[in-house]
Amino acid sequence: QVQLVESGGGLVQAGGSLRLSCAASGRTFSTYPMGWFRQAPGKEREVVAAISRSGGITYYADSVKGRFTISRDNAKNTLYLQMNSLKPEDTAVYSCAAAVGTSYYLNANAYSYWGQGTQVTVSS
Repeated sequence: QVQLVESGGGLVQAGGSLRLSCAASGRTFSTYPMGWFRQAPGKEREVVAAISRSGGITYYADSVKGRFTISRDNAKNTLYLQMNSLKPEDTAVYSCAAAVGTSYYLNANAYSYWGQGTQVTVSS
């Protein structure tokens, strides 16, 4: 098992930046493909970005491509999401998740472990 705790959310003006972190417990973080998801009020949860176990393969939703960067530090058991050029439509609760597998995954159903989420609010 792995426990995940997000941090770094907050209120930022449009055009600003935030960096989310996801700290994982245990010594097996490097064996989990990871992902960031978000859910805005009244909307379904959507994948934002995903990353393979080594960090060598990444995926981004079209809506964040070129603005967000997912990365991981397996030595520190931490996943990151650097968010630049934030827009009001990026406002949501952001959650990190860990999957059991060998690739990277875009479907939330593939993820077994979830953090509690952190609120990101972008004002116009």
